Amino acid sequence: MRRVAAAAALLAPVLATVLSACSGSTKDAAAPAASSAGPVKLTVWFMKDSFTDDVIDRFKAGFAKDHSGLALDIQIQEWDGIGQKVTSALASNDAPDVIEVGNTQVAEYAASGGVTDLTGKTTELQGADWLPGLAEPGKIDGKQYGIPWYAANRVVIYNKDLFAKAGITTPPATRDEWVADTTKLNKGVQRIYLPGQNWYTLAGFIWDEGGDLATSDGTAWKGGLDTPQAAAGIGFYKELQALGKGPKDSDEANPPQADVFAKGDVAQLISAPGGAGAILKANPALEGKIGFFPIPGKTADKPGAVFTGGSDLIIPAASTHQAEAYEVVKALAGEAFQTDMAKAMSYVPNRVAYASALAGNEGAEAMAKGAANGHTTPNTPNWGAVEAKNVIKDYMTKVLTGGDPQAEGTKASQVIAEILNTKS
Repeated sequence: MRRVAAAAALLAPVLATVLSACSGSTKDAAAPAASSAGPVKLTVWFMKDSFTDDVIDRFKAGFAKDHSGLALDIQIQEWDGIGQKVTSALASNDAPDVIEVGNTQVAEYAASGGVTDLTGKTTELQGADWLPGLAEPGKIDGKQYGIPWYAANRVVIYNKDLFAKAGITTPPATRDEWVADTTKLNKGVQRIYLPGQNWYTLAGFIWDEGGDLATSDGTAWKGGLDTPQAAAGIGFYKELQALGKGPKDSDEANPPQADVFAKGDVAQLISAPGGAGAILKANPALEGKIGFFPIPGKTADKPGAVFTGGSDLIIPAASTHQAEAYEVVKALAGEAFQTDMAKAMSYVPNRVAYASALAGNEGAEAMAKGAANGHTTPNTPNWGAVEAKNVIKDYMTKVLTGGDPQAEGTKASQVIAEILNTKS
């Protein structure tokens, strides 16, 4: 899922209120010119599972109605290898016109010089009302390269029928209760689907223990997977993962965990609330049977730590349709799409004014509670390289298949330190 720095402090109070009631191109975007040569075709990259087909189709229909001279080609991209794919696209002469990127990746992409500076458009986009935790990561050296799009954090999505059949009437509030309830689920049911490389979930368990993925003393970075806190975090992950049948050598996208849950015999999984949309698309019969609760913490007074993720929109400097691409960004960041997206996907919209769209949403309520203990990945442009090399994923698989947590953590931490301390 998607990246956003320091969003959690903002998401929790905003949602609670609602629910209780490097340089780049400085090309600017002017209004698109009319053309007699037919509509201008714009290529837009969305990430897989960001939105349901219905949400995308409604956006395309509305955009076509308001922009008769523009034609959208929305292409869905896989998360695996996306960093290198975006980097290559930005350096090419045939880049897409608009790209969805993780918030914490904006600095890395902007450093390449291949991203259009949209600072001059922030007033028109009502940037003063953006959630700061969403807007700040897209602003590099005072220039706005990434336009904040949406945010979310993970919750537990569960099958209410399967929980009820096991006599579980109240979702667990602590880790101990979570393990006990999961163990109690009936035989023949996959009690939890947790693939072995869901590293965002592991990060939450490490944060719960007081550790981190990496730390900096201001001069150098040090990997954090060789600490007692990381050992405790992966220990709990291993205990929980063993209660289900998830693969130890793949992540939530392989196979798509929504499809696994949609079969009807999986009791729970960990996902952003919007993942329920993909589940219902695969199996509409589960309508009304899906529930949500925050990832439990070590004690009932504090939810489990979560990675607060989000996406930005960027315009590659190599796009030959700068003005038209901006029209797409403006529409995606505007009220019609933001409110529809929030209601359909339970994502947090980019402006405070749009947050009312989440009122009465069960998934958003669980997400809001979890956001109170939100965290982010280490704040460095080099973090993307850690993800691209699957350092944490490989570490998890090795530990889950019998490797020594300390030995594997030491090796992984050394690789993380080498990557983060590499000068660009």
